Amino acid sequence: MRRAIKLMCVSAAVCLTACSMFKEPKNPPAALVEFKSSMSIKAVWSANVGASGDYVFAPVAVQNSIFTAAANGNIFRFDNATGREIWKVEAELPLTAGVGADSSTLAVVGEKGVLLAYDLDGKLRWKAQASSEVLSTPVVGGGVVVVRSIDNHIAAYDSVTGKRRWVVERTLPPLILRSAAGMAIADNSVYVGLPGGKLIAITLISGSVRWEAAVGEPRGATELERVADVSGVPVVLGSDVCASAYQGKVSCFDVKTGVMRWGKALSTDMGVSVDERFVFAVDDKGTVNAFSRSAGLSEWKNDKLAYRRLSTPISFGQAVAVADMSGYVHFLSREDGSFLARTSTDGSAIVATPIVAGANVVFQTKVGEIVAFAID
Repeated sequence: MRRAIKLMCVSAAVCLTACSMFKEPKNPPAALVEFKSSMSIKAVWSANVGASGDYVFAPVAVQNSIFTAAANGNIFRFDNATGREIWKVEAELPLTAGVGADSSTLAVVGEKGVLLAYDLDGKLRWKAQASSEVLSTPVVGGGVVVVRSIDNHIAAYDSVTGKRRWVVERTLPPLILRSAAGMAIADNSVYVGLPGGKLIAITLISGSVRWEAAVGEPRGATELERVADVSGVPVVLGSDVCASAYQGKVSCFDVKTGVMRWGKALSTDMGVSVDERFVFAVDDKGTVNAFSRSAGLSEWKNDKLAYRRLSTPISFGQAVAVADMSGYVHFLSREDGSFLARTSTDGSAIVATPIVAGANVVFQTKVGEIVAFAID
């Protein structure tokens, strides 16, 4: 079966209609293809941090360390090179989103929208209350912690005091994905993907909206057909910010003006990754796509992992690493998409976006294993 798309209804009437219409396609996952490995991958280190439950927990790399968390409230800091546990703290409540960090502040979000900020030694600095539940990882930078709650409020809190500096409100469509669409901070702005297919750039200092652009535009006769939410985390690299949308597009925009550089039709509930030459995305059928970053031309596709519920792919040296529902990590050629190597984790699904940290690529599974791989 393809990845289960979880929906949230803002309107009760729409909810009844959507629930009666939404059918999960019965597409079996593709069998793993056999190939001769041409790249040697080694597991550098691994640790168990606790299960993600119904939420998404992804690691983050800061100052040669990996920070991560789990639904049970545990927060960890590991040495990226060795996997040594530097510290572990227990939050006061279960978590629904984690971990955002910069060079001085770490933030996680607990049940009912409680925002917790720590210093990098694991000492609690402050607590604040968001307007509603938070599923998206907070982002930290420019002296603020930014969260987007499921009522579509984007709020910034002072990273030292916890005082709320500003809030931006957006109207919710009647039907949205229950997803952890993320945010990215760069150049004194935060780039936020929203339900309804919008990507907005907000100034960190004042909360003023610099620009708004469409990644996906709602189309169709029913509210279900009109779901076009931004998926995954927007990626900023150089003068580009790129994002994707469910039943929408994968697109890149000018980071200063919001003018679309290019857009290609592609439906995904995962995000994109970007390197100097390519933009990578997995569509809702499990096809891994590579587009030229400059013009959006299709460079290659790999459809051999169809319906295996793939993670966001990530560029890693000469490879593109992508994980699946069974905890396998596949390494594809960055140049043509062919298989280079495959390795395994704990057998549970990997839905969190992996990260590249130094010479390692780091994954976190749903059951709770965090593992760092390197090219041997």
